[in-house]
Amino acid sequence: MAEATRLFHTTLIPSFNPLHKTKPYSYSQSPPIIFHKRPINCSVSTRDTTKATVTQKVPWGCDIDSLENASALQKWLSESGLPPQKMAIQRVEVGERGLVALKNIRKGENLLFVPPSLCITADSEWSCTEAGEVLKQNSVPDWPLIATYLISEANFMESSRWSNYISALPRQPYSLLYWTREELDRYLEASQIRERAIERVTNVIGTYNDLRRRIFSKYPHLFPEEVFNIETFKWSFGILFSRLVRLPSMDGRVALVPWADMLNHSCEVETFLDYDKSSKGVVFTTDRPYQPGEQVFISYGKKSNGELLLSYGFVPKEGTNPSDSVELSLSLKKSDKCYKEKLEALRKYELSGSQCFPIQITGWPRELMAYAFLAVSPPSMSRQFEEMAAAASNKNTTKKDLRYPEIEEQALQFILDCCESSISKYNRFLQASGSMDLDVTSPKQLNRRLFLKQLAVDLCTSERRILFRAQYILRRRLRDIRSGELRALRLFDGLRKLFK
Repeated sequence: MAEATRLFHTTLIPSFNPLHKTKPYSYSQSPPIIFHKRPINCSVSTRDTTKATVTQKVPWGCDIDSLENASALQKWLSESGLPPQKMAIQRVEVGERGLVALKNIRKGENLLFVPPSLCITADSEWSCTEAGEVLKQNSVPDWPLIATYLISEANFMESSRWSNYISALPRQPYSLLYWTREELDRYLEASQIRERAIERVTNVIGTYNDLRRRIFSKYPHLFPEEVFNIETFKWSFGILFSRLVRLPSMDGRVALVPWADMLNHSCEVETFLDYDKSSKGVVFTTDRPYQPGEQVFISYGKKSNGELLLSYGFVPKEGTNPSDSVELSLSLKKSDKCYKEKLEALRKYELSGSQCFPIQITGWPRELMAYAFLAVSPPSMSRQFEEMAAAASNKNTTKKDLRYPEIEEQALQFILDCCESSISKYNRFLQASGSMDLDVTSPKQLNRRLFLKQLAVDLCTSERRILFRAQYILRRRLRDIRSGELRALRLFDGLRKLFK
């Protein structure tokens, strides 16, 4: 089910923030560009609402599993400089459509060789030259620049050189951008990924509103609202989140790479895209052999199941993702006598009184333990508050694990309490999911809701599994500490009786 953010390198393309205010460029008026206006269809919205509503669907692209435009895309790419390939787009079991081997492929073989001229970057030539100049003169960053470029080129239809590529893109990318607020609240109530999804939607809306206020409203002949609106921006950002790559050998430039972005993800491979200077093309090197008919995979990076759902709209099978993690929320108690002092120490290192830390099946980071030490430390340890806060932020210079044996038991119990509180949330959701009222009448809506519900169940099951493992480790560690203390007490009592 996943055609997802093709971030094939471990360097994840970061989240973006709404644009900063800059002085608008004064641009002379020129004859208006004629934009095509197309009829709008309906689908499900991601707006904050208590009911599933309908919203505009973009009039370009194709269904997520469609092969109708695949042959046209392959023909255009070949005519535009893509060398002969050992793979072809086909329907697949993992990802709905992907690249399948046509010939034997060796381990260590370079594939693709997509020339830079077939990559969409911030420097790509606009069909509407004036629109591109306005955005660049206003210093629009790469992310929103490419998002706007994609909409502009899609609207030019066949007159754009990218028409065959855009026609093969999904009309509605798998992304949490397309979940309604009600669906996020309902299906992801137990997972911290819900907050990340809400933040992402807010950032996309904020970026669009800033562009509209600073640029689009001043050049309506270049950026008509019928074309450049929040729905088309959700589409373009959904495409970027699921397909944009950073190419380390091209100075970290971000790009959409047609053909390469048809590759699906596997947790079992570790190969990624990059620019090869010798062949002057974007390639990846296989880390296993493939037989004809086998789907060829790459890695989208070391991401948790929640991150894969957030950007790509899929969740790997439970236990198959070695990079899976769950975010555990820890909070200072406001009843703590030193609450203000501890909060001040945390804020000094850009942390808050409630902080999330990743837990993996293999353990948790030292930052989480440092935060727990700070949360349970008594007033007598106030001199160590700043040291603990620095360690929790990973900004301490020693990079060594902090050790406070006198409060270790309290810190571990604090983490266990937070862990069990989180487990109870997952238990409630998973128990209720079997009888959850989907409240829909349309068959399409029913299928959608069942699909989203299954994704949420898969995510929550995998995240709860990690919490169960952490719970086991914490209980065992606490048992060892307490049994050791009991032995020490018994030894002390024996020595006391001896001296008496």
